[in-house]
Amino acid sequence: MRGQFRGYLKEDGVARDSKVETFAVARLRIDSPRWEGVPFYIRAGKRLPVTMTEVLVTLKAPALGKLCPGQANYVRFRLSPDVAIALGARVKRPGEHLIGDPAELKVVSRPDGDEMGAYERLLSDAMAGDGTLFAGQDGVEAAWAVVQPILGAATPLHEYEPGTWGPPESNNVLAGGCAWHCSCDAALTGTPA
Repeated sequence: MRGQFRGYLKEDGVARDSKVETFAVARLRIDSPRWEGVPFYIRAGKRLPVTMTEVLVTLKAPALGKLCPGQANYVRFRLSPDVAIALGARVKRPGEHLIGDPAELKVVSRPDGDEMGAYERLLSDAMAGDGTLFAGQDGVEAAWAVVQPILGAATPLHEYEPGTWGPPESNNVLAGGCAWHCSCDAALTGTPA
């Protein structure tokens, strides 16, 4: 599914009839017995509430469904603006009642002022002839094999408001019972959303 934020067509240098997306969402799968039935959701766009790169792996619901119905443990990897690795679990509250509370074990590394930005680092490495952080041809070809069929398809462009998580239609990509993880609160407070 593709989207475009309201007001994009008024930006300098943008054609008034542009069909270029500023938002995309996809449900992908890996054709392998090991990953059968496991959906991979990707959501990316411009003018979203937070600029960040994060991967959230939601684990199967715990066996003690009474402790935290409808909630699952997770592993979260944030790559920007800070680097964080977090393990989230539901922990039984002390006492005789089966009540679960969220808990998160987290390691965070915040860049200091002397670190180079991502593009600054890539340009510096390119000038030094260091290709370590650059994508290899096999990786680029694999990515294009996934993206090219989507780019060639005439899919509708859904409008969304700047500062939101994209068009409401993006929820249609989710499989039954799934919901988007809102990184907004997590990015601002350092806690999971």
